[in-house]
Amino acid sequence: MLFIAEMTTKTPPPVTEYLARIGRKGGGKSRRTLSPEDARNMVRVREARRALRCFYPQCFWYLRPDLRVTLADVPEIARGLRQNGGRQGFLLAAKLCR
Repeated sequence: MLFIAEMTTKTPPPVTEYLARIGRKGGGKSRRTLSPEDARNMVRVREARRALRCFYPQCFWYLRPDLRVTLADVPEIARGLRQNGGRQGFLLAAKLCR
């Protein structure tokens, strides 16, 4: 039976240096700044995609199942939720249209 200390091996110095170098650059892309309007639009699109997945059989049977939802599609998703989504769909449509 091996102990944990015996199973761990020391990482070679070139690998450690490489990981340290790429780690310093790692967060560069994630440090973007978004305007509040862009951030709200991203959330609206994400919620519309989730609504399409959850309410597809009930509200969106006429749309392609692999539809790539964009910001331009959000009003159509909200309309379908209001008409056929019941109370949950109606409340979700209200959130999408804020």
